[in-house]
Amino acid sequence: QVQLVESGGGLVQAGGSLRLSCAVSGRTISGFAMAWFRQGSGTEREFVAGISRTTGSTLYADSVKGRFTISRDNAKNTVYLQMSSLKPDDTAVYYCAARLWTVTALRTEYAYWGQGTQVTISS
Repeated sequence: QVQLVESGGGLVQAGGSLRLSCAVSGRTISGFAMAWFRQGSGTEREFVAGISRTTGSTLYADSVKGRFTISRDNAKNTVYLQMSSLKPDDTAVYYCAARLWTVTALRTEYAYWGQGTQVTISS
């Protein structure tokens, strides 16, 4: 059974940084494309960043380009999201997701999800 567990969320002032981690168990992540999504209060869950299964190529939402970096450590079976220059609009629950095949921004294409970690940015 594949399980994803996020950590690293918290309360940070605007302009600050956070690093989220997603630890995967039950299967090696080298077989998965991995992604981060987020859901703010009263909004739909939206794509933030993704990283491919094989080449390590990345995909970002326009709203986070240049500020967020997704990376993966297959040896640790963990995916990271380094977030910097954080804004109050980044406040959301952040979810890690995994799928076989290629990385995509489509939420419905991801079969495996973590429980989420809260990120709150104060102004």
